[in-house]
Amino acid sequence: MQPNDPTNTNPNAPANDAAQPDPNYRYPQPEQAAAPVRPQVVYVARPSNPAAVPVSPEVQQRCEESRQKYPKLNISNGEYIISEAKRHPIGLIQIWGIVGLIIVALLAFIVFFVTNPGDSYNQLNKEASGSLPLITIPLLLVGAASLIGGFVGTYVYRSNTFYLTNESVIQNVQTSLFSKREQTVSLENVEDASYTQDGILPHMLNYGMIRLSTQGDETTYRFNYTANPRKQIELLNNAVEAFKNGRPVEG
Repeated sequence: MQPNDPTNTNPNAPANDAAQPDPNYRYPQPEQAAAPVRPQVVYVARPSNPAAVPVSPEVQQRCEESRQKYPKLNISNGEYIISEAKRHPIGLIQIWGIVGLIIVALLAFIVFFVTNPGDSYNQLNKEASGSLPLITIPLLLVGAASLIGGFVGTYVYRSNTFYLTNESVIQNVQTSLFSKREQTVSLENVEDASYTQDGILPHMLNYGMIRLSTQGDETTYRFNYTANPRKQIELLNNAVEAFKNGRPVEG
């Protein structure tokens, strides 16, 4: 018969059971990790032919007028042109200034080396008179190439345009005769719009640079040599504010 254990309150239990250690105390069990919660996937069905947004007759009329006036622009239903910003003619001075310098240099070359009546150049003129066609042909080619370059530069310069619609901003960017792209930014994505006029000449002739920054990708769009940039930015800011506040964009 086992001796009585004073800590044993159960007279029927064995005396040595109370002395056995608790296995959970000596070897604590690790906490079980909670099962990961999977996100619930919601499937939304869209109609294959969504209902068209109702457009008032006045807006649709302005949309058709814009499509007829600007057939190369991608204008959606109910969208119309509010303003068109073109480049200032001051930029053409740089193009034709270079062409003029080349032509003046060619004329000076002809006058100095071919038709100079001075006695000191008589021998040179006699030698050059026989080769006059050989000299004039490359000069004429250089002059013709300069004129063609001037016309191409004028076309490229004027092809860069900036349009404001009641829904977006459309910019036609042309860097060469065979390089052209169209950039479209929704008015909802326009974060900041500003303009700069640096120098005396831009203030006197009223031209400058328009700058747009968008949300998300933080892309910056620039349009140089803009005629009347202050008016264009005022129209753009009013259109962005009205579009984001759900008001009709007027212009």
